[in-house]
Amino acid sequence: MADLSINFAGIKSPNPFWLASAPPTDKEYNVRRAFDAGWGGVVWKTLGLDPHVVNVNGPRYGAIYGADRRLLGLNNIELITDRPLQTNLDEIKAVKRDYPDRAMVVSLMVPCDEKSWKTILPMVEETGADGVELNFGCPHGMSERGMGSAVGQVPEYIEMVTRWVKQNTRMPCIVKLTPNITDIRKPAEAAHRGGADAVSLINTINSITSVNLDLFAPEPTIDGKGAHGGYCGPAVKPIALNMVAEIARNPVTADLPISGIGGITTWRDAAEFIALGAGSVQVCTAAMTYGFKIVEEMISGLGQWMDEKGHTNIDAITGRAVPNCSDWQNLNLNYVTKARIDQDLCISCGRCFAACEDTSHQAISMSADRTFEVIDEECVACNLCVNVCPVEGCITMEEMKPGEVDPRTGRTVEAEPADWTTHPNNPASVAAE
Repeated sequence: MADLSINFAGIKSPNPFWLASAPPTDKEYNVRRAFDAGWGGVVWKTLGLDPHVVNVNGPRYGAIYGADRRLLGLNNIELITDRPLQTNLDEIKAVKRDYPDRAMVVSLMVPCDEKSWKTILPMVEETGADGVELNFGCPHGMSERGMGSAVGQVPEYIEMVTRWVKQNTRMPCIVKLTPNITDIRKPAEAAHRGGADAVSLINTINSITSVNLDLFAPEPTIDGKGAHGGYCGPAVKPIALNMVAEIARNPVTADLPISGIGGITTWRDAAEFIALGAGSVQVCTAAMTYGFKIVEEMISGLGQWMDEKGHTNIDAITGRAVPNCSDWQNLNLNYVTKARIDQDLCISCGRCFAACEDTSHQAISMSADRTFEVIDEECVACNLCVNVCPVEGCITMEEMKPGEVDPRTGRTVEAEPADWTTHPNNPASVAAE
């Protein structure tokens, strides 16, 4: 099997799969079970100095389901750990002693003053932990107290606190970023200026997942009232991938290690994050849905895929997709494809026809016997039919070769990319005319 071990910002682990800071990493019992199952590392649930953190004793999670009741997203209103700080520190020390080869990172959130950070950092360092993760992302509860995303949304605060941490500990410092911001590059650049050893993202997205229409209150409902919470799970993966890529391809932060978080459920999800620049990945919702042993499939799946493709280690695939992650104006406007329907696979459900006829370009015909064909003269290759088809591989996109004539436009497909500076879609060229 390919070598899955990593050295992430100086933190070593036998594989890139870490549990994110969340309920699964709240106590020694859980973390030992996780390490026994095969997880390469954990980020211990966020510690703070306030001894009066109190979590609700009612429902803490709201959910979004797919049609088959597959869990697509969780909304949580849980705060940082409400267990005594010293209890957590003692357990971290015990676990790290017994699992020296696993990554032990401790998430921290304290008030935005240097004294508080100077107080807690030596306490964590004494446990033998491998690093700290600064929780600048939590969007609920703690942000109302001037912590969490209240810090993560202000680049100047991120830079300031990161610098305090780097000045007061030997441990690698990972800055966890909030997605509740317009441009993720700005907080990442601030963390970089402050001396961060790495960033992790995304933290949860501010959300209300549903409303109880009997109580007229957001879910989860506590004594008749609800509050916004943090959204996570498979549904947030596209947002997370984009934000990871934005940091990886930004010249200012291109050298900053990234721990990818957001909806990772399978080895393929993890590979996609790694390909976009993540050196490690963190998982939460999948573990809460299926249990810790899900990591076994992640490890075996990633290793098998790497073996099949000839990738010998994680470094060989880290960031491989970044050069191909571009801006729209750099796309080849001479690249032309057309949809093709495999009649042997088609089940005549008509989804492609309904979608294209009603909402797209009327490029699929339906015969009296419910045979569906693509009308090349109308097909703009939008890919909608592929996405709505319930049979995998039934509809594919076929590339037209240079020299062929596009029946829709009458133009010959060219071998070279179009010149964007003179293309009619470019506002600058239109203005020049």
